[in-house]
Amino acid sequence: MEKNVTTPVVKGLIISLALIVYGLALYFTGQSMNQGLGSVQYLILVGGIIWSCISYANQMNNNVSFGNVFAHGFKTTAVTTVIVIIYSVIAFKFLFPDMMDMAMEKTRETLAEKNMTDEQADQAISMTKKFFVPFMIAGILFAFMIAGVISSLIGAGIAKKNPRDPFVNQVNPV
Repeated sequence: MEKNVTTPVVKGLIISLALIVYGLALYFTGQSMNQGLGSVQYLILVGGIIWSCISYANQMNNNVSFGNVFAHGFKTTAVTTVIVIIYSVIAFKFLFPDMMDMAMEKTRETLAEKNMTDEQADQAISMTKKFFVPFMIAGILFAFMIAGVISSLIGAGIAKKNPRDPFVNQVNPV
């Protein structure tokens, strides 16, 4: 009987959809700039990657090694990261361009708290607008991959493993 193992692409798509739905819920409730609620996305990511690792080990009847499970979790992280980056670029550029304005206003408030002059703040906002998408991509890439590596390590550590020794049941030719 063939093993039915869910691929990292499918698991990455599921986790990405959960992150996108959560992000949309924050946006439509006016909480997209709430940093506390925004950090919940990392809990979703970490939980999803750990679930992916444990699910993979179970689907393989626990005949896996730490490295196999970690690699599966990391592949899932990579797929999730790419999908979220693509969605974020589309969302900020085309679907919800007002999100960038909200982010710039939040940046202006932060700069005002640091006692910057209006001229300095305008210059900083101008630079931030110019490089917003590359910074967003780099931020997502860095944060998601770090969280993914850590959660893949946790998931690989938690997953039950009974790796088979490839030399145990070999027939010796006479």
